[in-house]
Amino acid sequence: MTQANRLNGGQIDRTSTLNFKFDSRNFTAHPGDTLASALLANGVRLIGRSFKYHRPRGILSAGSEEPNALVELRTGNRKEPNTRATTIEMFDGLEAHSQNRWPSLRFDAMAINDRFSNFLTAGFYYKTFMWPAAFWEKLYEPVIRRAAGLGTMSMQEDPDEYDKGFRHCDLLIIGAGPAGLMAALTAGRAGSDVILADEDFALGGRLNSETYSLNDDIAANWITQTVAELSAMPNVRLMPRTTVIGAFDHGIYGAVERKGDHLSAPSEGKPRQILWRIYSGRALLCAGATERPIAFENNDRPGIMLAGALRSYANRFAATPAQRVAIFTNNDDGHRTAADLHAKGVKIAAVVDVRPEAPLNGDYEVLRGAEVIDTKGRLGLTFAEVKLADGSNRTLDVGALGISGGWNPNVHLTCHQRGRPVWNETLSAFVPGDTLPPGLTVAGAANGIMSTHGALKSGAEAATHALDLKSDAIAIPTAEDAPVAQTPFWYVQGCSRAWLDQQNDVTVKDVKLSHQEGFQSVEHLKRYTTLGMATDQGKTSNMGGLAIMAEIAGKSIPQVGTTIYRPPYTPVPIATFAGRMRGKEFHPTRLTPSHHWAKERGAVFVEVGNWLRAQWFPLPGETHWRQSVDREVRQTRASVGVCDCTTLGKIDVQGTDAADFLNRIYCNGFAKLAVGKTRYGLMLREDGIAMDDGTAARLAEDHFVVTTTTANAVKVYQHMEFIRQCLFPDMDVQLISTTEAWAQYAVAGPNSRKLLQKIVDPEFDISNDGFPFMACGNITVCGGLRARLFRISFSGELAFEIAVPSRYGDALMRRLMVEGEEFNVVPYGTEALGVMRIEKGHAAGNELNGTTTALNLGMGRMVSKKKDSIGSVLSEREGLNEADALNMVGVKPVNSADKITAGAHLMDASGPVDAAHDQGYVTSAAFSPSLNCYIGLGYLKNGSDRHGEKMRLVSPLTDLTVEVEIVSSHFVDPEGERLRA
Repeated sequence: MTQANRLNGGQIDRTSTLNFKFDSRNFTAHPGDTLASALLANGVRLIGRSFKYHRPRGILSAGSEEPNALVELRTGNRKEPNTRATTIEMFDGLEAHSQNRWPSLRFDAMAINDRFSNFLTAGFYYKTFMWPAAFWEKLYEPVIRRAAGLGTMSMQEDPDEYDKGFRHCDLLIIGAGPAGLMAALTAGRAGSDVILADEDFALGGRLNSETYSLNDDIAANWITQTVAELSAMPNVRLMPRTTVIGAFDHGIYGAVERKGDHLSAPSEGKPRQILWRIYSGRALLCAGATERPIAFENNDRPGIMLAGALRSYANRFAATPAQRVAIFTNNDDGHRTAADLHAKGVKIAAVVDVRPEAPLNGDYEVLRGAEVIDTKGRLGLTFAEVKLADGSNRTLDVGALGISGGWNPNVHLTCHQRGRPVWNETLSAFVPGDTLPPGLTVAGAANGIMSTHGALKSGAEAATHALDLKSDAIAIPTAEDAPVAQTPFWYVQGCSRAWLDQQNDVTVKDVKLSHQEGFQSVEHLKRYTTLGMATDQGKTSNMGGLAIMAEIAGKSIPQVGTTIYRPPYTPVPIATFAGRMRGKEFHPTRLTPSHHWAKERGAVFVEVGNWLRAQWFPLPGETHWRQSVDREVRQTRASVGVCDCTTLGKIDVQGTDAADFLNRIYCNGFAKLAVGKTRYGLMLREDGIAMDDGTAARLAEDHFVVTTTTANAVKVYQHMEFIRQCLFPDMDVQLISTTEAWAQYAVAGPNSRKLLQKIVDPEFDISNDGFPFMACGNITVCGGLRARLFRISFSGELAFEIAVPSRYGDALMRRLMVEGEEFNVVPYGTEALGVMRIEKGHAAGNELNGTTTALNLGMGRMVSKKKDSIGSVLSEREGLNEADALNMVGVKPVNSADKITAGAHLMDASGPVDAAHDQGYVTSAAFSPSLNCYIGLGYLKNGSDRHGEKMRLVSPLTDLTVEVEIVSSHFVDPEGERLRA
């Protein structure tokens, strides 16, 4: 198809031709085009359908404020719905489809909604579908869901990569128009680190769309020279195709850089988009302004556009939506569009100006004091009906109509920390107020300075002030400096269906209805009518709605106020927020120091939080995991086994008040713990519920090492930091997590001491007398490598835990395996670890489930009455200390062939099986190779007095009923002789 509406000039590259498709039709374009400009050049005005009424919609704007021209870009697994045609940079092979229509764009069956518009007014969804109630789920909701929505998802995995990054600068400049370029030039020449970000692929902002001269030369040459100078500066980073989406705390700004959107597919291994977190010393907002439309009857037809957008398409993209155009305006900017289009050879049917004193032009007709009152054209504009100053009507034969109701400064980022804009009477628009995000300054049109010279000057001055520069001011290019005053004209009186929010089909009538029904607050207006809730966030519609509400309410616009602008400034794909955090990388995977060794040994791994831990180590011939686990348990209890327990939380506690601090955190006493000793501790929440258990080893008078369970490592550290910072800030104590700093291994079994004696340097006595149970100390191993040794046991056997700096963890595991060959050493995983802790009766995560107390765990006497500690007082509450409170017990089947199942409930030997007769439940269960049967730990009412009682273990969901005996939770070595050997 020929480019019938292509004009001369522009910034496109005519030496190259690009092929693209829209709704399966073939078209051509040039580099430098957007999809919107290419479609206009090819004579395409109908782009999509509106949300509610499915009215025909065309292109309204030329930037990210576009509410109408949303398309599905690309196909297959790269299909991206709701993409603005005005921001899509053209590339060869681009394929786009219109959306929100069926069966086709030209004939949309859902357009029948427009015929029933009187029944589908604002807020209709609050009043309908109420009866009969049974119809909602089966009829109303499915129909609404089918009719609603915009684009469609591919429902396939996105093949592209996304990333996140961090950048730092002295000055972040948001927007590369005249103000932004001048600010960057000022700061860059002064040697400051500068980031200049702009959402467009071509820097220059509004200058790219104008015919102004700078220094008696075309603006494009000044842009080229300035960008070249900035590019050559090592302290300046230019970031085109980058939208700053939000202003956050501490001078941090979020920005989305589109690295591959202008390509058919990103380069191999390269991200499509990057979400940057930019840390700025100061920031300067030079985001320009957005033109506002005028509402009148049927002002939404394809071909009706913002006048400034018409000028952009003509001057920058050499495209026009039609060869015969009219302009409807209330300000001089609309006349500028008419003049530029006329200079390009486009026929100007008339300029309709509501001002009686509007300037005349000898090249085309100017209708003073006139208004456009209606338009015609089913799928695109064909006629515009004009009411003249004398009251008569006139019809204009046009294919496009440019409308200009003035310009609104883009204040959005200034409000992201709940700042409110203020009203400017001269501009009849909101401008940034005094409450800005700390460190942010505003310049150019975003600050209400609308002339080119004013923007250039304000950019340079703002950069100088923000950075407190002492260097000489740089020369400001000569440019137009005409004063700008905007006479408000929001809508044509007497219209019934004049459109404000063209994406969500909100009309002037809807705003009046909102006021009539009591929804007069701007926040209520927004939600009742959906004004400004579309993907453009009301950039072209909010002001009109506020003005009409103010008029109806008899208030001024600043009295009515504005809604709060929130990030992101423009829509962001969810994949960009996720970055690399999807699939396997949804959360980070932490590997233990022995991971690679374990992988070589064929270990089966399991996710434990973010950690990947060895679950068991199968040997050739073992066909079931139980075979591997049973072997590991038997071999450890018979000789010696080694388990990587690095994942247990490790917190270094230092300071002269360290002992007193731990004494307040743990419910049992730590103040008098001797140096070189370790103590088991129970930590309570403030409400008296058990939070975590672990050990605290005292390596010196002012130095402890606290261990936590793997699952609660972060939570305990946060808890301790809160207590240190908020409850006891005057204590001399410091905390740091050292979980990743030390590789730690449990060496358990009767021969564990013999194995360690082969690697611990001989000057350290680890005999039973020299290093008794619960001892700890700094040692060296393997000829001088610093290490820590703790004599603690989670298995119930003679056991030690040895720690070395993480970088030596792999080597230590390999050395232990070599030295342990004579003892038939076995590596064991988390399953065997769990079996042995159940056999010994140690509580773990299943027992510390957030509902249990020290009394439930059988540790009630550990809660010291001689001191105060976190949670100790509330642990004494009557409800937590009832006579029949749950106690931890052991559960063993009467018939050794029966299976114990975690989650099953304990019932009396006879009687009903229901919640009223529930006696307790099993928390952990496993097959015990030591007892050759299944065993379990659980909670039973008054369980400490019921050892030997026969009960039923039931699980109605799995149809389980097993006769069990209640026993001590210590199945193996209840007297503790082994671990003290």
